[in-house]
Amino acid sequence: MFGNLGELAKMMSKAKDIQANLKKFKEEMPTMEFSASSPGCQVRVTVTGDFRVKEVSLSDEALKDRAALEEQILVATNSALAAAKATAQEKMNEVTGGLGVNLPGIF
Repeated sequence: MFGNLGELAKMMSKAKDIQANLKKFKEEMPTMEFSASSPGCQVRVTVTGDFRVKEVSLSDEALKDRAALEEQILVATNSALAAAKATAQEKMNEVTGGLGVNLPGIF
């Protein structure tokens, strides 16, 4: 009968650890930055861990072809966002101990 109480205490302790780690995660992610460049490195985009575009840098060469520039901006932005999302997911797995917990509102 009391053996189950020990398991319950362990689960409660684990839940407190997850909660503390989640708070740290939510504070840390927005401060992180992720950059990606387009093929040819004519466009570089930097996003934050809360998925906001922080900076777009263009080479002089990129300015010569509008259509190519627009495509390169899309490629670089999507690559930087993918890196941010992958890191966020990796950190979330660390926070939850790989339990596969889906916490709405995190991403």
